[in-house]
Amino acid sequence: MIDYTPQSQLSLNMFKHPFERELDKENRWVKLASLVPWDSLAAVYSRKLDAGSGRKSVNIRTVIAALIVKHKLGLDDRGTIEMIQENIYLQYFCGLPCFTTQPVFDASLFVDIRKRLGGDEFEAFNQRSSKHPNRLNRPSPALKENKEAYPPGHQGTASIHFPRYKSS
Repeated sequence: MIDYTPQSQLSLNMFKHPFERELDKENRWVKLASLVPWDSLAAVYSRKLDAGSGRKSVNIRTVIAALIVKHKLGLDDRGTIEMIQENIYLQYFCGLPCFTTQPVFDASLFVDIRKRLGGDEFEAFNQRSSKHPNRLNRPSPALKENKEAYPPGHQGTASIHFPRYKSS
């Protein structure tokens, strides 16, 4: 059984969190969430899933978002899960309906994802995620306002590039 939250069903005011204030609409992860072609990437990912068998999948949006977080921040598998677990904005980016202190999934799932997708599907992810490269690589407004907070040479842009993995 496949679980997926379409882009059209998640809004900032629906996200529940334990604090009294709303999430900042200018946060880079909130902005990026509206730029990523979620439905297109979900179509690529879901090609390798069997909708009629097995237990319910981890939400496809969460998996795709975790892959983006992992590569955008240069984290390892466990570090990615921990970062998402600790950050309310990353949880919103991942499509969660509310803040949670629980991991979104076990870090070992990244190994299964890489095996499942293989090189061709990762390449399709690259193609779909890079259709609007200027939109995905736009520097954060915070970077422009506070350049001294970043080390010299840091430009504040990142590309989403998924490595090619050989199919088993």
